[in-house]
Amino acid sequence: MLTPRAAAGDLVQVDAPESESMSSNKAHLERPRVLRPARSPDQPRLTMLADYLSLTKPRIIVLLLVTTLGAMVVAANGWPGWPLVLATLLGGALASGSANTLNCYLDRDIDALMSRTVWRPLPSGTLTPVQALVFGLTLGALSFAVLGLWVNLLAALLAQAGLWFYVLVYTRWLKRTTPSNIVIGGAAGAVPPLVGWAAVTGELSLFAWCLFAVVFYWTPPHFWALALLIRDEYAKARVPMLPLVAGDAETHRQILLYSVLLLAVTLLPFAFGLSGLGYLIAAVGLGGLLLHYARRLHHEATRAAALALYKYSLLYLALLFAAVVVDRLLQG
Repeated sequence: MLTPRAAAGDLVQVDAPESESMSSNKAHLERPRVLRPARSPDQPRLTMLADYLSLTKPRIIVLLLVTTLGAMVVAANGWPGWPLVLATLLGGALASGSANTLNCYLDRDIDALMSRTVWRPLPSGTLTPVQALVFGLTLGALSFAVLGLWVNLLAALLAQAGLWFYVLVYTRWLKRTTPSNIVIGGAAGAVPPLVGWAAVTGELSLFAWCLFAVVFYWTPPHFWALALLIRDEYAKARVPMLPLVAGDAETHRQILLYSVLLLAVTLLPFAFGLSGLGYLIAAVGLGGLLLHYARRLHHEATRAAALALYKYSLLYLALLFAAVVVDRLLQG
């Protein structure tokens, strides 16, 4: 490793740490080398804050908060009020940030093996594992305090359940042992609508579980499309994602199957009389377009088709929850 006394803006060479899971007979493998800008001596605090923020994966948090807020508006049949909204979103953001930070802590060995993650604070050495662990646990404790004090106990407990399911069940266990990791682990990402609903009503209704199911069945097509795009990265880290274990063709088939299941699940609110015709039209239209992208991937089997599906899946979930909200508001 080059001396940190390099001038501000210079590039310094960093040896990413070896995977902790690699056996000793593979120790001779060359560790990945990355170049990152040297820290400016007069901006260490700003850089450290940016490093801590990156551990929380803010872009993922935003999408989770969209589903939380959508569930809150539907449960309240209107705007729940700024104090409750802000407290719930803050508590949810803290829980999600905690889960993502602890994910970075547990995955720091495989992050060092993938070029897309070697820049993260732990593999690059800008933060220590202890710093990340303390930060993640602190965010989790703050989340429980915010939701427990300013929202209600059920919302606080649900957020904690999602957090620790993601950290212990998905990250610690499923991710490295089974290609079904994202199917089962997707339950963690489906918890935010439950938190939003519980924040408003103090209970969980059938509609809340329908929203949970929507996110749960949305997760496999979304993440398998991503896995197709970065399959080589997962291969480096020996993570058994579906494309590596079952092959691309089977992954395309599973994506199409789960897209069909997802469309069926999105129709449940209308089937149970919980939403109106406006939502039904939106669900069919949005789901039909998702099926189009899934069928295109199944037939073309190209990187471009996988990328198109991945990008649309992000927009799809946001628009579907917007449709739920608009439909409920129109129904009064």
